[in-house]
Amino acid sequence: MAAAAAAAETSEASAAAGIALAEANINWERLDKTRFHVIGAILFTAQQGALHPTAVVKTRMQVAEGGLAHMSGFTVFRRILRSDGIPGVFRGFGTSAVGALPGRVLALTSLEVSKEMTLKYSERFDMSEASRIAVANGVAGLMSSVCSCSYFVPLDVICQRLMVQGLPGMATYRGPFDVINKVVRTEGIRGLYRGFGITILSQSPASALWWSAYGGAQHAIWRSLGYRNDSQTKPSQSELVAVQATAGTIAGACSSIITTPIDTIKTRLQGKCLGFATAVVYIKMTFQGWHCNV
Repeated sequence: MAAAAAAAETSEASAAAGIALAEANINWERLDKTRFHVIGAILFTAQQGALHPTAVVKTRMQVAEGGLAHMSGFTVFRRILRSDGIPGVFRGFGTSAVGALPGRVLALTSLEVSKEMTLKYSERFDMSEASRIAVANGVAGLMSSVCSCSYFVPLDVICQRLMVQGLPGMATYRGPFDVINKVVRTEGIRGLYRGFGITILSQSPASALWWSAYGGAQHAIWRSLGYRNDSQTKPSQSELVAVQATAGTIAGACSSIITTPIDTIKTRLQGKCLGFATAVVYIKMTFQGWHCNV
């Protein structure tokens, strides 16, 4: 989500590529919010469609016992294609794409509003510009994650149950509403929020780290290229895209340190109805295997 949100910001900034560097940063008060949300929705959906097959493969590998868990991702992908065809690798995509639209509006709005408020509040402190930008982006990422988790966790549970149906020991469903009915009937409302605590604990710090690294990296890159807020030279559209893409890549590498291991716990909690203690045992095994391979 963070990468697509940054891309939406890039599109807004690129539309005004002839302006000064200081004006290239997104400002919520002067932002065309309708265009921002529409562009964000389109980019999110395109990104989600491109990455959904990998999400299906990852989820099945994380949830499966024995065979699939020890296969390569490409092998699992081929097995899904052989058994379920193309629809198999896009299982749950419709629910995820359509259901996520309100959550994206919530996430983007809370992100930009909290970032703008933090930037204004930090002006009273003796901080460098780079620190202010990093802190504001970090706080914004944290607040956006906390606000959106209440919506996205139930959606994740529904999508993951659809992704893993057909595996041994997994229930089968007729669609997203059937998932909701069966989960609520057997596990109660808490079943839809399975993994909520671990999601907050993992995604909120990871989101804060992503946006903080993104803002700091972008600031550092612009300065290394010789741009200043009062610079007469104006960045081109290609420079805007290249700088923000590079900053996003750096931010993704930083946040993956947190997200990768804890995402495994979350998926096992949501997809297999495991208890938290059991999921922690799995993650300990994961770290032990990683340590041995290194």
